[in-house]
This record gives sequence, structure tokens and C-alpha cells, in this order.
Amino acid sequence: MIKTIIFDFGDIFINLDKSATPAQLEKFGIKNLPESIVAINQEYEKGLISSEEFFNSYKKEFSTVEKDQFLDAWNAILVDFPEYRLEFIKKLAAEKDYQLLLLSNTNEIHIDWVKENVSFFNEFQQCFDAFYLSYEINFRKPDANIYEYVLKQHDLKPEECLFIDDTKENTDAAAALGINVWNLEPTREDVIDLFTTKKELFS
Repeated sequence: MIKTIIFDFGDIFINLDKSATPAQLEKFGIKNLPESIVAINQEYEKGLISSEEFFNSYKKEFSTVEKDQFLDAWNAILVDFPEYRLEFIKKLAAEKDYQLLLLSNTNEIHIDWVKENVSFFNEFQQCFDAFYLSYEINFRKPDANIYEYVLKQHDLKPEECLFIDDTKENTDAAAALGINVWNLEPTREDVIDLFTTKKELFS
């Protein structure tokens, strides 16, 4: 029996264009990121370095890039947040049938953009019993410790949880811990159809 639903954010609630940032960065000659920069991206997503240190790492590697250009390119992945998904989570929160958690790999620059461009972000955040962003808790998916952290914080039994994420690597890692998962395919599925798509978990 599902008692807790854990949602990802990107491509579950907010639409993403995952090809947009690499395409924008390529305009400035930034392509085929070296391993050192890939590692920096992950450190930044875990909140282990500041936004300034993050940009400076790119500037050091790609000297032609300017900060405003870089920020625009970095945020190009973020598209829009359809309001009908807000209505879905508001209704779910009001019914109080499940504990609702959000667990997202994200970073300060992206969240700053969301706060500035999604007028109802605060209202959305308040729908959840807890709101876990990787850069605030210093863990990132698909590392097992991020799921273990959330389970421990709320004294959850994995078999009573459902985790929804668009990245198979992330749902596989959660499933390995005994958590029920939905690897949502954003081009053909929508989180608002949760109770029909995964009805076997709620019957």
C-alpha cells in the first residue's frame, strides 16, 4: 500500500529541453565537455561549490564565454511549467491521502530562474510535506545515499513509497532499494495520469 509519493521536478512538473543547453553552449565553442567540467557540474548540483565558483570553472576552461551568455545557455533547458500540473498536485495535497515529497537534482541558478519565471512556484512548493533539492542536501540521484537520506528523514518503508522520475538510471537506483517506481516517459505520459497509469499500486 502506497503511503508516500516522491516526485522528481524536471519533466515531471516543469518541462525541459535537455538538448537546449548543450546547443547554446556550443555557440560559444563549448562542446565535448572535459571530464573535469562534468565533475564540476555534479559538484555544483550537490551544492559543494558556489554559483560563482561554478561559472569561474567554465570561464577558466572556455575563456571566451561571458557570464550573461553562460547563464542564458545554462537556463535554456528550462521551458515552462503547465498550470494544470499545479492544479493536480494542489488537489492531491488537499485530499491528504498521501505524504508528498519532492526530490530533484537541481542547482541554485536553475531554481533562481524558476522562482523568477514561475509565478506560482511558492504555491507549488507548499503542496509538499518536504521539498528536497540536491544542491541543498548535498546528495544527487542516482546515488543510493540520496534515497536512503529521504527514507531516514521520514522513517519510510521503501515498499510503501512510489518514486516518479523521467530518468531510468534514477528509478533503477530507487527500485534497487525496494521503492516502487514509475519511470515516466515525458513525450507520451503525464504525471496527472498517475492514478490511471499506475492504478495497480493504488487499488
